[in-house]
Amino acid sequence: MTTYALSDSWTMTRRELAHWARQPAQVLVGLVFPVMLLLMFSYLIGGGRGVDGDYVDFLVPGMFALTMAFGLEGTMLAVTQDLNKGVIDRFRSMPMADGAVLVGRSAADMLQSALGLVVLIGVGYALGWRVHGGFGAFMGAMGLLLLLRFAMLWIGILLAMVAGKPEMVQAVQILVWPVGFLSNAIATPESMPDWLGTVVEWNPLSQTATAVRDLFGVAGAETGHIWAAVAWPLALLAVFFPLAVRRFRRLSV
Repeated sequence: MTTYALSDSWTMTRRELAHWARQPAQVLVGLVFPVMLLLMFSYLIGGGRGVDGDYVDFLVPGMFALTMAFGLEGTMLAVTQDLNKGVIDRFRSMPMADGAVLVGRSAADMLQSALGLVVLIGVGYALGWRVHGGFGAFMGAMGLLLLLRFAMLWIGILLAMVAGKPEMVQAVQILVWPVGFLSNAIATPESMPDWLGTVVEWNPLSQTATAVRDLFGVAGAETGHIWAAVAWPLALLAVFFPLAVRRFRRLSV
């Protein structure tokens, strides 16, 4: 049964990857948008208020984490378009493992997210950012970032099925922006009002940003956040993955 589910999920993943060749502009926009944000905050808006040391060293890992929360509209649009075109109804009428369509969609998005991280790392190096930790710590940071992305993806997939229509995706996507900016990705909680700083510190994205700064060896980075950076995405997955699969099963055939 597990082999059957994996085979179906891989088939759906290849279907999503085939869309890349037919719609390269969408993939390109997904890769360029985080770079634009990084350059904008670094050169136009960045000031590093409350940051000890080099602001670029602080900002770049934070932008990695912020990017893991943004850019879900591509996945959400794909899901809603399949719903409205009847594609998912046809898939559900086939002898296919439950959730294979969703797993395939998320796997393709994870590949694009990994590619986006590679591009951002290159831009970060061009800005002067450097990794001061070892290779193992670097890979651990990448793992934490992709784990956060995976959790955010399933939130996006569920919201897409709730929205139901492509034109509703933009309205739902707006909900992600406060989560992203109410974090320590671009500024420290100490530079904010006390009540706002408390909210920022509890944000799962802040936990990931703080943990990857520590793993990258950023000067003055807080330690002890790695377990929280693991626990938060796993908790989100424990809630939203089954909700998304259950919502998918309840779709009318």
